[in-house]
Amino acid sequence: MENFLQVVLLGIIEGITEFLPISSTGHLLIAQHFGLGARSDLFNVVIQAGAILAVTFIYWQRIWGLATGLQLQEHRIYIYKLLVAFFITVALGMLIKKYGIELPETIAPVAWALVVGGFWILLAEWLAAKKSDQSVITWPVACIVGVAQIVAAIFPGTSRSGAGIFAAMLSGTSNRAAATEFVFLLGIPTMYAASAKKIMDAAQEGTLASENWSDITLGFVVSLVTAFIAVKWLLRYIQTHKFTAFAIYRIVLGVLLLSFFPR
Repeated sequence: MENFLQVVLLGIIEGITEFLPISSTGHLLIAQHFGLGARSDLFNVVIQAGAILAVTFIYWQRIWGLATGLQLQEHRIYIYKLLVAFFITVALGMLIKKYGIELPETIAPVAWALVVGGFWILLAEWLAAKKSDQSVITWPVACIVGVAQIVAAIFPGTSRSGAGIFAAMLSGTSNRAAATEFVFLLGIPTMYAASAKKIMDAAQEGTLASENWSDITLGFVVSLVTAFIAVKWLLRYIQTHKFTAFAIYRIVLGVLLLSFFPR
């Protein structure tokens, strides 16, 4: 029963934090450090895929419209920009893998990333407020968002969605809804690919059989349901609110963590 509750809580944390700009990887690491049990990389990546599936459901009409509307130039260009951002993420991810760059497993780097990311959000909102509303995803924005995905992958606590959204806002797309949609759609192939890669790696290493697939399945389902609710709420929230509250949360949490875990 204890393990069941731990997996459910991890699924809830993942579902809530994957698309809110507060870092799912960072929160999972913090939660596991504070008693929810260390889990394999495969577990963490697959339950993230549950959250991505939720976004796939939410954006299904948009995805279908893009796929079936290729005769429209604006749809083709938008898809090309998604593909460019995706391939930049993949290429940089392969470099990280090649040079053996690994995520830190201590709290202090996560705390610093939370604080820095909080001020990054405040800066993005401040600059966006000084610009006219711009909802177009330009080619430079698409490229920068692709790079931002990898920055988040290297530094847990950064937030993949947050890094992408605020990179877009800082580089020209001041409209929150447009930046958020592009980053969320980019996250669909990115996280599915990451999950597939982890599963293939585990298969090659012969560790699939040793994974607790009942825990992974439970975490996946809980993450899916929780993320569906969280993303629906977020998309309504950003129509009338800035991301400032998330910045404050990040800074406060980061400072609290640093006071207890300075290194």
